Amino acid sequence: MEYSIGQLGKLTHTKVPTVRYYEEIGLITAARRSEGGQRRFDQASVRRLGFVRHARELGFTLDAIRQLLSLADRPTASCEPVDGIVQQQLHEVDQRLARLQAIRQELQRMLDECSGGSASDCRILEVLADHSLCLTKDHDHPESATRRSVV
Repeated sequence: MEYSIGQLGKLTHTKVPTVRYYEEIGLITAARRSEGGQRRFDQASVRRLGFVRHARELGFTLDAIRQLLSLADRPTASCEPVDGIVQQQLHEVDQRLARLQAIRQELQRMLDECSGGSASDCRILEVLADHSLCLTKDHDHPESATRRSVV
């Protein structure tokens, strides 16, 4: 069975522009074109796009997904590189969780120290204005810290 790009998108819960992008960058195979020029995808495309979508949901980068797909395309290849890629992703998730926990603790502390009253006496506003008043300095925003660590 063949699918239009819209059908492929619905089957995999992927927006059409994203399907086109993944096709453009080679994560999914370029579709066969009908006589009318419409993209036609096969069941292998459904499986591959489903793989990409699931990997993205788990936070893998496009580069990591490309590596995983390359390994999946070689069934006799060692699974060791796959393990390494997943271990790296798990490490990054652990780092994000630690940063989120630090953020949570700091927010809770700010709330606990708030005595109400006027904005001029607000401990929360005071701490937000002066990072040195925080208990820990390693609660950068998880996404910004992740981007810095990737660069």
